[in-house]
Amino acid sequence: MKKSKGFFSKLLSAFGTLLLVIVLIIGVLVGFLSVTEYKPSDRETLTTENGTADVIPAGAQLKVMTWNIGYGALGDNADFFMDGGTMVNTADLDRVNGNMSGIMEKIASEAPDLLLIQEADVNSNRSKYVDETALLRERFSDMDSTFANNFKVAFLPYPIPPIGKVDSGLLTLSRYNVSEAERVQLPIPFAWPVRMANLKRCVTINRIPVEGGKELVLINLHLEAYDDGAGKAKQTEMLRELLSAEAAKGNYVIAGGDFNQIFSSEDASKFPIREGMWACGEIDVSSFGDGWQFIMDENTPSCRSLDRAYAGADKNDFQYYLIDGFIVSGNVTVDYAETCDFGFVNTDHNPVIMGVTLN
Repeated sequence: MKKSKGFFSKLLSAFGTLLLVIVLIIGVLVGFLSVTEYKPSDRETLTTENGTADVIPAGAQLKVMTWNIGYGALGDNADFFMDGGTMVNTADLDRVNGNMSGIMEKIASEAPDLLLIQEADVNSNRSKYVDETALLRERFSDMDSTFANNFKVAFLPYPIPPIGKVDSGLLTLSRYNVSEAERVQLPIPFAWPVRMANLKRCVTINRIPVEGGKELVLINLHLEAYDDGAGKAKQTEMLRELLSAEAAKGNYVIAGGDFNQIFSSEDASKFPIREGMWACGEIDVSSFGDGWQFIMDENTPSCRSLDRAYAGADKNDFQYYLIDGFIVSGNVTVDYAETCDFGFVNTDHNPVIMGVTLN
């Protein structure tokens, strides 16, 4: 009997020690995340890396491209655990470099005047620490560029294996001089402690002079994805306020990026949500008032689900989305808009291209 009591006593002691170790590890992790948490100001001035001093001519025709490049690691081989897949590490170094080469070749072939990039990694474990912003800036060195973080975590502890370090954000490139740029923090829908290891979504406002004294205000954005809908709504309302303020000054305004929502003016039945799949939100375009143009291409999906790999899958039995596009002020004529069907080879998004004329 004494031996039995001794065994259970030792077992209980071992369990208590293990529990204490787990509590200590969690405490250290929470403390580390608290100390290293990225805490941007509401507004921050961005540095422009100069490639040009050119001013946009009055009445110019411009080609604008927006593309979520999936941090160079979400090619057609990838699925992702947050979308119902199983993968966390979705690409090795060769695949990241291959994806980035393909992305840059496709951008070069389209030759946009204004380029809005989302999910460009700087120094992240998920993209094998490839500085994708440096690759893009070097390849398009004749363009002005600005960058702002919207995801910066020293160590993302989930899932198993953990995602690890993330350093990523919004990269904007322009063939014309960006005279001033600013990072504007959007509402954060997550509370502590989830907030510490989550995105701090923002928009970047890039001001490009136009002959005659006006400005083209070019806004790069990537709105909330994995929230209950309230975060998207608050971020969209703040975006509306920013756009309205700029339009009231008489500026030309173009906002583009990954909205993670479809515009209510689009036909959502073109790509219906399948049972059990992530559902994007919807932006009520009437809430923006008159004078705004909402641009998506209904004919081609701008995003595919990551519940499974795309390569080798039945393309007719896949979840697609319309979530990338533009909002444009009324003093800009939209000449055309289309989504480039690049087959999701290098990223889980297709780029959207728009031709405009400044009136």
